[in-house]
Amino acid sequence: MQELTGKVAIVTGGGRGLGEAICRMLGGHGVITIVADIREELAEKVALEIQSDGGKAQALRLDISDAKQVESAISKIVSEYGHLDILINNAGIDVTLPIEELNVTDWERIIAVNLNGAFIMSKFILPQMKQQGKGHIVNIASTASKRAWANASAYHASKWGLLGFSHALHVEARPHNVKVTAIVAGGMQTPFLLDRFPDIDINNLQDPKNVADTIRYVLMQPKGTVIPEITVLPMRETSWP
Repeated sequence: MQELTGKVAIVTGGGRGLGEAICRMLGGHGVITIVADIREELAEKVALEIQSDGGKAQALRLDISDAKQVESAISKIVSEYGHLDILINNAGIDVTLPIEELNVTDWERIIAVNLNGAFIMSKFILPQMKQQGKGHIVNIASTASKRAWANASAYHASKWGLLGFSHALHVEARPHNVKVTAIVAGGMQTPFLLDRFPDIDINNLQDPKNVADTIRYVLMQPKGTVIPEITVLPMRETSWP
């Protein structure tokens, strides 16, 4: 298994929920963790707590839908550390409305964050990883990339697209020893669900730490092995047969 200590990782949407759990997991395993979030105060809080636990982390305010901002941020990270080893495309949003009530602006914003953002991040990080001859890009998909339910058309479109993008990126990156993995995650006990559905049964949801541990397992695979896709579900997942 590969060691993670000393690697540099950037986690989008790292300020809370699954992103926070991933950042804490990475920080606890010796990874220099860039906590990227459009909400700087949340990123700062997570980074400071990782530091107080003895880890290395820094906060980064980042709008992943802004290509110029992303390109500049990646350049600064590489300049500071000399390498960038792990990208976790985790940031995601949703608007829960039937399609006739979903306005065009909301549709475009969801696609911009959930799908375009992963493309933009990967576009500017992949060349650095190819130059290094190694790296790992992890895309956080969802059971929404495999199943469909009402009032989530934009979210489904973005996650189905992200899963397809992840596999296409795997094909392009693999010859350069860069790994790409899609994490098909089931429902989690995070604000993403709990804030929008206060009556949801949390017993049907998994702890985001469990998904973060799955990501750790994927990242620690031997150099000669890549896991292109892995599914991690709560035992009582309601959107999966």
